[in-house]
Amino acid sequence: MRAVSAVLLALFVSACAAPGPGHPSGEPFDPYEKSNRKVHEFNRGLDKTLIRPASRGYSSFLPDDIETMVGRFAFNLSLPGAIVNNILQGNPRGVGNDTFRFLVNSTVGLGGFFDVATDMGMAEPTEADFGETLYVWGVREGAYVELPVLGPATERSAWGKVVDVFTNPLSYVIDTPESYYATGAAVSARLSDRGRFSDTIDSVLYESADSYAQSRSLYLQNRRFELGKGRDGAYVEAYQDPYGAPETGLEDPYDQVYEDPYDE
Repeated sequence: MRAVSAVLLALFVSACAAPGPGHPSGEPFDPYEKSNRKVHEFNRGLDKTLIRPASRGYSSFLPDDIETMVGRFAFNLSLPGAIVNNILQGNPRGVGNDTFRFLVNSTVGLGGFFDVATDMGMAEPTEADFGETLYVWGVREGAYVELPVLGPATERSAWGKVVDVFTNPLSYVIDTPESYYATGAAVSARLSDRGRFSDTIDSVLYESADSYAQSRSLYLQNRRFELGKGRDGAYVEAYQDPYGAPETGLEDPYDQVYEDPYDE
């Protein structure tokens, strides 16, 4: 496991580019902007013709309570992957919290359809991912990229998404066709999120003067804030500006105003 982790770390460190000495401090590092904008236009077109109409139809068809239960089910199935990442991050508090939450909601909560863990007063889930794990390991952010369908990311988080496909233990123990239930629930949850935050997402994609720059700014600020504040304060205490000195006491500039439309 250590050897595999070392190889992965070496690959990711070498893959993530860094801004040159002439790059303005605090400015987005976006050397792939030309191709990113083409992908962004593709994503906008896909959202306009397929995802947005599908999310509206999905939300209109399903009662709110059922929609919420499907989202809880999908999220509960993602928790084993978060547990693995908490182990890799050396975060025992997150491991314990997410493990107990998964066990309670998978049993008493009937597979996660009911969030009994929260009703019992358990702490919020960590939602740890491998992009966050790389951050904890000291891997640099790299350049900004926009991925087809998946949307905004950085090189670090993009590689993290690839590894996350393999970090959830459930993917190795659930056989088909049961494994398709998890995939279907995850897609349904994404459609539900698109419908729930429709006004905010539409304002960014279709009403802003430059939807690409707006999406990039929102994603980078939210992602950096989430990484900098830590999931439970276990491993970082300050927001780390990758282009400048650490800053403390920052508040999320989009808290309760914008929700990240492409949350990782």
